[in-house]
Amino acid sequence: MARRALEGLPRIIGGTPLIDLKRLAPDLRSRVLVKAERSNPGGSVKDRTALAMLLDAIDSGEVDPEHSVVVESSSGNLGVGLAQVCRYFGLRFVCVVDAKTTTRNLQLLRAYRAEVEVVEQPDAESGEFLPARLRRVSELVAATPAAYWPNQYANPNNPRAHRRTMREIDRALDGRVDFLFVSVGTFGTLRGCAEYIREHALNTRVIGVDAVGSVIFDQPRAPRLLPGHGASIRPPLTDHALVDEVVHVSDLDAVVGCRTLLQREAILAGGSSGAVTAALLGHRDRIPEGSTCVLIHPDGGDRYLDTVYDDDWVFDTFGEVSHLWKEAATGSAAPTG
Repeated sequence: MARRALEGLPRIIGGTPLIDLKRLAPDLRSRVLVKAERSNPGGSVKDRTALAMLLDAIDSGEVDPEHSVVVESSSGNLGVGLAQVCRYFGLRFVCVVDAKTTTRNLQLLRAYRAEVEVVEQPDAESGEFLPARLRRVSELVAATPAAYWPNQYANPNNPRAHRRTMREIDRALDGRVDFLFVSVGTFGTLRGCAEYIREHALNTRVIGVDAVGSVIFDQPRAPRLLPGHGASIRPPLTDHALVDEVVHVSDLDAVVGCRTLLQREAILAGGSSGAVTAALLGHRDRIPEGSTCVLIHPDGGDRYLDTVYDDDWVFDTFGEVSHLWKEAATGSAAPTG
């Protein structure tokens, strides 16, 4: 696809900052940086994915802004990214979410005038929401004239968008990236970054951060609480060969990672960002001194105020764990799983 000159909202997607974290792991004699994807206009890394998928579809003629209807399944962030890009191009958008989608994401979708379909019941066979969401997408696409399903789970423009993410990191650090920690959901961000790393022969070890209970790396399926981290169905974009090591992070460890970031760095991070942080902290004994570590933080914590950052929710979900917040502040907290 020929590159078009971007203007307006699309022009400011990407180019997110790298932030040096001096206090996160004071015992780690290496450099730790965060790629802060919450700085995208829609608040997450999924802005990149949404723009790449829709631009390609519009430029190829598969999507006509005057007649097409975009229909997609999302746990939240991709839906918000698509909603803002669809609003920019004048496209009608139907977003299929589920009961775990955060209140803030639902509010954002409706603010962008997306049509929101909430799947209230999980799939009867697996007990998971994703199969039920995908089934509803298929029904809507079949029933809606000129419907277009971007299919973030299989669309090659998903990982293609994140080659740019890795290029930004590479250029900012002059190629010196020893460890890259990336969470997985659709596998798009990790795949795009890893493909860039291989094509440019970077000496970077890719650490995939998955959720306990996710099936992406052949682990037993189990309930997960945090949206957008892990998956109940292995996405077609998955390629295990692109990952040097996998770290599985529990929901509680992800919450502790979020609280640790807030306590030590004053960074309000989202659930999968907390998981990536927990993975680094649990991995730090295996990181050689003098290394450069980059963590991709997919989103911020403002959409998790009624879960991750709500003490009552944490207590109701995990029991009494307030001692972990104290340990996070003093630097002694470690992943619990």
